[in-house]
Amino acid sequence: MTTVEPQQSAVPARYRHPRLILIICCTSLLLVSMDAVAINVALPSISRDLHAGVAELQWSVDAYTLVLASLLMLSGSTSDRIGRRRTFQIGVGIFTLGSLLCSLAPSVGWLIAFRMVQAVGGSMMNPVAMSIITATFPDRAERAKAVGIWSAVIGISMGIGPIVGGALTETVGWRGIFWINVPIGIAAIVLTAVFIPESRSSHRRRFDPVGQLLMIVMLASLVAGLIEAPRRGWTEPESIVLFTTAAISLAVFVAYERRRREPLIDIRFFRSLPFSSSVVTAVCTFTANGAFLFIITLYLQEVRQLSPLEAGVHTLPFAVAQLICAPLSGRLVASRGTRPPVVIAAVALAAASGALTLLTSSTPMPYLLVVFFVFGVAMGLLNAPITTTAVSGMPASQTGAAAAIASTSRQVGTSLGIALAGALTGIGASTSLSSTFAEATAPLWWTVVGLSAVILFLGVLATGRIGRRSTDAIAFLFGESPTGSADEEGVR
Repeated sequence: MTTVEPQQSAVPARYRHPRLILIICCTSLLLVSMDAVAINVALPSISRDLHAGVAELQWSVDAYTLVLASLLMLSGSTSDRIGRRRTFQIGVGIFTLGSLLCSLAPSVGWLIAFRMVQAVGGSMMNPVAMSIITATFPDRAERAKAVGIWSAVIGISMGIGPIVGGALTETVGWRGIFWINVPIGIAAIVLTAVFIPESRSSHRRRFDPVGQLLMIVMLASLVAGLIEAPRRGWTEPESIVLFTTAAISLAVFVAYERRRREPLIDIRFFRSLPFSSSVVTAVCTFTANGAFLFIITLYLQEVRQLSPLEAGVHTLPFAVAQLICAPLSGRLVASRGTRPPVVIAAVALAAASGALTLLTSSTPMPYLLVVFFVFGVAMGLLNAPITTTAVSGMPASQTGAAAAIASTSRQVGTSLGIALAGALTGIGASTSLSSTFAEATAPLWWTVVGLSAVILFLGVLATGRIGRRSTDAIAFLFGESPTGSADEEGVR
């Protein structure tokens, strides 16, 4: 007698819990992105507890973002080979372990080292989570909505990070910022094993060790130069060597990648004006964001003598603006294209930065709160257009790589922002803040005004006729049809 086996569902496993999978992936993004900014509020407490100077505080933030930026592309290709779920779980595990080690750091040197461990795990979470989302939502419209939510989470994490960091630092100490990651990370590992099916790319890219090494050397030497030069001297041999190394590494990287069959970063992508503009816009945006959070946190606590929690609360307008504008930007991109939110954001960023050039030790707090809100409007509006513009017009097989480069650009921008904050204000050359710190930040804010002009120019140029024509060249190079521009998508 034969038994009839229960009929298995014909629906692939990845489709059974798509919303839950999206939540798990967005939670990982929230952890990684929020951790990068939450620590800013704790910097004065870390300085007092671990006897750290300003340059060491810069490294405690930049060590994380620098390693994250350097390994994002490698982690994406690794997941194609060994499996996305496995890579994601390993990444969450390393990130959780790194968080635990950070909470136990006995000195600032160990904290910097453990932050790098954290970043190794973080680099395996974000790009892989995006690949999982892409596989989970095969329908183009549903995928667009999921990517919109993903982009919104980036803005939200940037907004609530200072508040969460301030609350934890005030109540349980700065180590609490890292403790909170541990239970969430463990839960994410379990939920991933239960609900996310394993998947791999049909084409497994080759490992590019030379390109990876050149990228690490280029980014590390550039950021190190910007952090150390104010303290050592811009014309000292050590500073010259660092900047020269960065320039040579970049030149060799471009030359090598152009000749490689499967490069770490396909240089041909940059022939697309929308893609190139998204990369530059991401760097400019997050340079401004990283510098803003680093400087304003120090200003509120060291100059205005606010507690960590009070400092976090005073950044609430910045957070609220992002919470409002991040999802609004996604809808605006879907209906009107990327140009409107980019233009509005660039104007808002210029206005807020221009207002901060007048910063003094006694600037009225209502004035600052309004400026913080306008700055948050700019940051909230820019995230969705960056991701959308990066993949718009790219061949379908290359959208994942394009999105990964955009994510890398965000982290590069954050690293540069923190490094520039010290270089342009002069605080990187001292061990403590001077009485004229507020006034010394003016050159930094004028630099951000310049960055906003770049964002505005590229936002208009990339969405025009020239930008649309350049995407056709990319499709031709890869022998595929383009996915369509963001502005075309919004009109349909």
